[in-house]
Amino acid sequence: MGDALLRRLPAKVERSEEETAAAESLKETLRTTRIRFLRVYAEMVYCELTDDYRNFVRAEELVYRAADRYPGLTPTRAAVEAERACLQKDKDGVEIDQGIFLSQILAHPRAGPHLIHAMLRPRPESLERLAAFRHTGSADLGTALVERRGKAGYLYAHNTRFLNAEDDSTTDALETGVDLILLDPEIEVGVMRGATVDHPRYRGRHVFSAGLNLTHLYYGKISFLFYMTRDLGYVHKIYRGLSGKEFLPNEPETTHEKPWIAAVEAFAIGGGCQLLLAMDYVLAEEGSFFNLPARKEGIIPGTANLRLSRFVGERLARQAILFDREFPADSPEGRLLCDEVVPAEEMDVAIGRAVDGLTGSGIVSAAGNRKALRAGQEPLATFQAYMATYAREQAYCHFSPALIRNLEAHWRARSTKNAG
Repeated sequence: MGDALLRRLPAKVERSEEETAAAESLKETLRTTRIRFLRVYAEMVYCELTDDYRNFVRAEELVYRAADRYPGLTPTRAAVEAERACLQKDKDGVEIDQGIFLSQILAHPRAGPHLIHAMLRPRPESLERLAAFRHTGSADLGTALVERRGKAGYLYAHNTRFLNAEDDSTTDALETGVDLILLDPEIEVGVMRGATVDHPRYRGRHVFSAGLNLTHLYYGKISFLFYMTRDLGYVHKIYRGLSGKEFLPNEPETTHEKPWIAAVEAFAIGGGCQLLLAMDYVLAEEGSFFNLPARKEGIIPGTANLRLSRFVGERLARQAILFDREFPADSPEGRLLCDEVVPAEEMDVAIGRAVDGLTGSGIVSAAGNRKALRAGQEPLATFQAYMATYAREQAYCHFSPALIRNLEAHWRARSTKNAG
């Protein structure tokens, strides 16, 4: 009934002041009702959608199964696609209800770990590509490239038009690339690097990551599920590895994992900087830098709020997240985020040294030590609690007026300057 009332109102951009107030009141009431329902019935819903925990259903499928089985609980695919045609500022934010739903599922003591386990399983597309990748040693995934060289698997971010920024076109490709590296028995260590780009300022250079694609964000082409599939998917697989076929919540982690190296050239902005916090060894080019421009973007910087303070301390973490502090790789503070700063022309040699260092004691030792480090730093329960909060808060941030103001003030001003 509430959704029917909302549909009777004009589109957001055409509403009067009174109609805008009515729409916001309706949305708030509906969301409060959904939360109250899920507080009582979240596990019942999850059990039905997963055949009583027998099936591992990914987050991006789970939200739409919920929409089909419980109309009004989450938005339908059609509703999400309709809003995707709008600029970010003109959206009603139907995807916020996906965040509310996933937050309640992740907060549940049994459903939450089961969903995290599901997101750590290899993607079906990865399993389909594995034989060909093992045979050829390479895979072109569009916005990601994978290559096996000796004991190392190289994953290249390949969204070169946008300086290897991340958006809805990159998450599946990057996750498939991570899967292939983790599944290939000939590979003992993963290496993440940015592909060479054509941008006039960086033409022919490797660029690690420009963070979130703000062009796509402004034009409404970044889905809320981008954040969830990214941080529950490929980023978490780098950090924690692939889960097994069985869900064993009361046992120590039994993930299949490998150590990872990041090679930062030019910069690691936003999501690029977040990735460094999941890596085992970080190489940085002289003159490169890291930052988390979350304040300018108006969003939560992935899992950086969970992990950054372990590297730089609480005070510097707050400066980075709340005040846009930049970390030059060559600075004492930057050295807290990378292990080695090397001249640009020596990056390939440095990567080779790091690969040899990580594989010298054998992959079993490396994987075992990673698990032991995580047990004290970030047990699964800690990650679960963080992601339950993140799902809800990021959904509201993604559709907040503050995000639009920040984009207008920072992204559009920079775009106009560059165009001039």
